[in-house]
Amino acid sequence: MTNEHLYPHFHPDEHRFVDKAAEWVARAEQHDVKLTDFLDPRQAYILTTLVQRSADVHVRFEGGHPDAERRRALVAPDYRVLDGEDMGIRLLSVESPDEKLGQLDHGDYMGAILGLGIKREKIGDIHVRPDGCHVVAASEVADFIRLHLSQVHRVQVRTELLPLDQLRIVQTRLEEMSFTVASMRLDGIAGDVWRLSRAKVLVPIKAGRCKVNWKQTEDPSHPLRQGDVVSLQGFGRFKLMEVEGTTKKGRIRVKIGKYV
Repeated sequence: MTNEHLYPHFHPDEHRFVDKAAEWVARAEQHDVKLTDFLDPRQAYILTTLVQRSADVHVRFEGGHPDAERRRALVAPDYRVLDGEDMGIRLLSVESPDEKLGQLDHGDYMGAILGLGIKREKIGDIHVRPDGCHVVAASEVADFIRLHLSQVHRVQVRTELLPLDQLRIVQTRLEEMSFTVASMRLDGIAGDVWRLSRAKVLVPIKAGRCKVNWKQTEDPSHPLRQGDVVSLQGFGRFKLMEVEGTTKKGRIRVKIGKYV
């Protein structure tokens, strides 16, 4: 069965995932059950869209807490009750008496975990605190990480498994900034956020290293809207929190929140 009729609705780089998600739905229609890896919000949206096209399939998402960004999905026939199903999620706690622990950030922990050979898709949200870190992970890799994660960016750490209900959620912190722009173009706003010239911000965008709401875009002129989340590989991400109005000179004042 071809999925080419679905492709026009999604970015070309998403077609491979569309194929996978369509296969999960098709198998569920044949009474199969699929527990996915952790999906980002865009992938969850694609899967939900395909599930809604079938009258015989439903899906449950779980990421360890109600506001989780990355979540596993359970795709199943609609007659199957999913509330009591094991979603294959474990909680890892990373701690250390080393005072340098408080200097570690999300990237440090992620880099250490991926350095063990773990795929990104097996890791959910990472909650970093000054006194340690809680990592939501797929149950099939949790024990391996517990046994082998002993160092994060030169800091010796101890990793243990905890019950999922002990997850200490860290709310995302945004560093707010306001400035004016000539238009709502992606390249203009992204350039101002990261203090890049237009020439320098065009390179990663056109190279496919930019996502708006977790959807890849290579169009520098893509218009941003309030609430959009933009990520640029190698630079981080920001949220367009508010369009505050227009100045007397016709420029648009925006409020941005940089993820820190």
